[in-house]
Amino acid sequence: MGPIKKKAIPDRWTDYNAVGKRIPGTRFIAFKVPLKQALRRHLSDSEVFGPFELMDVLKKEGEELGLIIDLTYTTRYYQPQDLPDTLHYLKIFTAGHEVPSDSNILSFKKAVRNFLRENQNNDKLIGVHCTHGLNRTGYLVCRYLIDVDGVEPHEAIDLFNKSRGHAIERENYLDDLKSGPKRSNDGMEEPEQEPVRGTATSRSSMTVPEPHPSFRRREHHYHDHYEPFNQRWDEDHTRPCQPPLYPPPPHGAPPFPLHPSLPFRGPPLLPTPPSFNSWPSFRPGRYPVPAPNPAFMPRYTFGEQPRHARWKKQRTPYKPPNGSPYSH
Repeated sequence: MGPIKKKAIPDRWTDYNAVGKRIPGTRFIAFKVPLKQALRRHLSDSEVFGPFELMDVLKKEGEELGLIIDLTYTTRYYQPQDLPDTLHYLKIFTAGHEVPSDSNILSFKKAVRNFLRENQNNDKLIGVHCTHGLNRTGYLVCRYLIDVDGVEPHEAIDLFNKSRGHAIERENYLDDLKSGPKRSNDGMEEPEQEPVRGTATSRSSMTVPEPHPSFRRREHHYHDHYEPFNQRWDEDHTRPCQPPLYPPPPHGAPPFPLHPSLPFRGPPLLPTPPSFNSWPSFRPGRYPVPAPNPAFMPRYTFGEQPRHARWKKQRTPYKPPNGSPYSH
């Protein structure tokens, strides 16, 4: 039996370092996409990398992150609600394997310039990531250094590769950076969209409780069990479990409360039946006669035979055989 396929984890995601170093002379730092809690269940402790793990790494380096620019072309890896409330988040949908469009490049420049203008009095970093934090991230960071800061293409590429710990792999990205035209900076000072602030205050606020094993999604070696298409669940979802109706009683306590002042609830009490004296037609020795039920009352039509007479088998008169003394 082969290993369980981790469909929720991006392809080759574990092959890259989680976080790079700060690019010298800039506010940029690159890292791979952090994953939300539901996507990290099959990872070992050393492979886990989420928003709060990112903050721990930067804290050890003595750096402070202020903005995350997400370049992935999906929203399934994490949500802004999973980020600490000290971070701002901005999404730029950028397709992979192809050189980013001029509109995406301008949106990236606007986001960076707006953050630098509002954070002149501090040294907070701009975190940029795609899926692996390498190709799309490296291209846009180098494109900004070339077009805005006037850095030579080879120098910008070397700075990014050394800081990230991995080299840009896509040849079309490298060719465009080295020999492609510079992109226009017109409109760069005008902000395009406002960043969103994270809402998670601690690790516990974004932690998803582990479901009961009987409600887990079937793994790879159980896929011979057929599930209808409209009843299948996503990779990062579990089958819902209805919470218990009443909490279990404390240890050593009776199963249901004997007095209303006990701290836990029991099943609802049955309503008290009415007393005999409350029946208006009750008399000693005589019970009230229920009203007739129309469903069981006989129905007749004037001049028509009763139903039992119509259903009765019709008998034919007796005829003696021929030659009998009674056959005349």
